[in-house]
Amino acid sequence: MIPRSSKICERRAAELTLDIRYSYPMAALADIDLRDGYADLSGARIHYVEAGDGPMVVLLHGFPEFWYSWRRQIPALARAGLRVIAPDMRGYNLSSKPRDVSLYEPRRLAHDLRELIAERGATRAFVAGHDWGGAVAWIAAMAHPEAVERLAILNVPHPRRMLEALSRPGKQLARSWYMFFFQLPWLPEETVRAGDWWFFRYGFERDARPGAFTPDDLARYRAAWSQPGAATATINYYRASLRRQAAHRADADAELRRVQAPTLVIWGERDRHLGAELAEPDRADVPNLQRVVRLPDASHWVQHDEPERVSALLIDFFKR
Repeated sequence: MIPRSSKICERRAAELTLDIRYSYPMAALADIDLRDGYADLSGARIHYVEAGDGPMVVLLHGFPEFWYSWRRQIPALARAGLRVIAPDMRGYNLSSKPRDVSLYEPRRLAHDLRELIAERGATRAFVAGHDWGGAVAWIAAMAHPEAVERLAILNVPHPRRMLEALSRPGKQLARSWYMFFFQLPWLPEETVRAGDWWFFRYGFERDARPGAFTPDDLARYRAAWSQPGAATATINYYRASLRRQAAHRADADAELRRVQAPTLVIWGERDRHLGAELAEPDRADVPNLQRVVRLPDASHWVQHDEPERVSALLIDFFKR
């Protein structure tokens, strides 16, 4: 039996999430026709927001965000003549949250992307991803090249670069300590909830430029994190990825195919979690790499720190 206080907390979280969906305080979002809906895919029910008309662009958020990560890019891309789809990835905010850890493996998340593109009526799309969204975008471009027309990656290394960095002692292994902490049962969930979600808020409040995340923004993130099952689901991304690496390393290496899509990398160089040396993928892995744009004053939260610059880079790349 669920305690009455827990039910009240869940109901309050749901009410706050309705605010996320239908109350947009930023003028740029308020001035566009922002539509939201659900896509029933084979493995998950995915919530998304959509704006604009034209060639499709799918924006994949990272950890621990949700579609709202792209609040400053959605209006700019829509006004530039692009149809923007920004989903809550599996396990986040209003999307379904399966319990099985294996259902968060990157290949399954990449399959969600391919199905979402088809469900929204296209065969191919431009794809941009930040952090975990970028990791999924890399995998999708390898596994489903027919679905990814152009690829933009924000502050996440090519999977081979990341695997190499984690396989040897060094600064990156130390920077990635939290990935190993997340392998523990229940303790990571208790940790991220403590102190009014201090663990999740820390990067927003300490790493990003002042003002990049407003108090209203943080309230929206708290509401998304407070959805029943969301904390475990977001952490399961790390559990699923490392467990697969440990159990099927040979298969994982074999899945690292060439990315044929034209590719843009945008990298905030004040990233506390990922070394700047990881930004550029090997040309053998990404033969159609177009540019690596390094933004020296931006943190890991690059699209928040320099929203106009990132929007302009994406528009130029996707409309070229």
